[in-house]
Amino acid sequence: MPDMGDSRAYETYADHKHLADSGIFYNNRPVNGTIARGEELPFPLAKDAVGDSTNYVASKAIPNPLPALNAAELKEAERLYLINCGICHGSKLDGNGPLYKGGDGPYVAKPAQLVGAQYDNMPDGQMFYSVQYGKNMMGSYASQLSRKQRWSIIHYIKAKQAEAKGGSAAPAAQDSTSTAKK
Repeated sequence: MPDMGDSRAYETYADHKHLADSGIFYNNRPVNGTIARGEELPFPLAKDAVGDSTNYVASKAIPNPLPALNAAELKEAERLYLINCGICHGSKLDGNGPLYKGGDGPYVAKPAQLVGAQYDNMPDGQMFYSVQYGKNMMGSYASQLSRKQRWSIIHYIKAKQAEAKGGSAAPAAQDSTSTAKK
């Protein structure tokens, strides 16, 4: 009856060194592939190791799990973009946000211009990978934005890219952009 003396139950602040002596593997981490309660829209790819881009390339095949945004959701996605992304990438997605200011800002490296051939053709999953784990000089936004918010922002970016290509503005995006500048 040795199990009655030392509980195998998860005890947050308990010392679990004694479990290794009894041949039980326990590392306080959830099983790979499990989803925590309250989490939604899991992203199946892990961050690549330094010098590797296998998962970054594989992320091209992952579609945006959110349906198209309605006007209210698009307005919220724009708000989130302006707060979290626009500071570097600019409100027009031109890479000229307040931190860069055409080279006169405190950030000396020009952020990516999200409107243009390179990013217009970037799949949603690859954009999400970049926001989830960071890419080049951009850090991860996984701690600032929920997965749903990140996918919504990608919908917003894609809508602005389509607007730039076609020249017609989405009503929600146009109205909220004009009010944001006032």
